[in-house]
Order: sequence, then C-alpha cells, then structure tokens
Amino acid sequence: MKTDSDLKAIVAYLKKQHVLSMSVGDAQSLWCANCFYALNEAEMTLYMLTDHGTRHGTLLAQYRHVAGTISDQTITVSLIKGVQYSGEMTVLSGPQADEARKLYTSRFPLAKIASTPIWQLRLDEIKFTNNKLGFGTKLSWVREAGNTPERI
Repeated sequence: MKTDSDLKAIVAYLKKQHVLSMSVGDAQSLWCANCFYALNEAEMTLYMLTDHGTRHGTLLAQYRHVAGTISDQTITVSLIKGVQYSGEMTVLSGPQADEARKLYTSRFPLAKIASTPIWQLRLDEIKFTNNKLGFGTKLSWVREAGNTPERI
C-alpha cells in the first residue's frame, strides 16, 4: 500500500540523484540510454535533453512508453537503494519547453548552451528499493487516474 511517506521518500531520493537509465522500443528493437535529469516534483515528471537523431531518440518518436532505473552504485548489500520506473516520454515545445529547460539548466548550468530538444518523462509507476530501511524494503507510487497534469 502506498502512503504519503512513501512518496516523500521517493522524491527525496530522486532529488539526490541525477542520472537515469531508460529502455525504449518494441519486441523487435530495444535500446537503453543514460541521461541526466531534473525532477519536477509537483508533476512527478523528469526532464532530460536528448537529440532526435540518437538511437533512443529515434525509437522514442515511435514508442513513447519507457521503463528504467535510477540507482546508487554500492557494493554493500545493506546500503542498496534504487528506483525502477515506467512512464511516457514526450518532446516539449513552446512555453512548456521553456519552463522545463529553465528547471533543467538550473540543475545543469552548462546545458544553457545546448540546443538539444528537451523531453518530459511522465512517471506513471515507481518502485523504490531501500535496504537501509531493512533488507528488501520496497516503497511504491502509482499515478492515479485523473492525477495527470493538464499539460500532458
């Protein structure tokens, strides 16, 4: 069962991290990519830059559903923390892109010089494993029907 404290813990973890791994494709063509991201906590979305010409960018033009992970790198089992997620990617334009880019570049100032398209990952489901809370502890969050921001 999800709780507000689960969501708070998930958001706190997402704020501390900065790189996600994303898988995209269909049964015949799968590809993974790592991307820097910025969190929009209010909408439970992540923003990232990626070019349309990349292999994952080309696949995203056809298949918007993605799954991936965000994780710490530790060798100590009792310290393992990480997120598995699924969601939908959208390339942004106009005022939405401007607002997203502002948030992204506040986290990664060097990106101000990039003209790369900015994408939004609408997080639909998250499972957060946190062994610091006890081995195998899982916290979860699922976007409720009707809990989709207007602009998506």
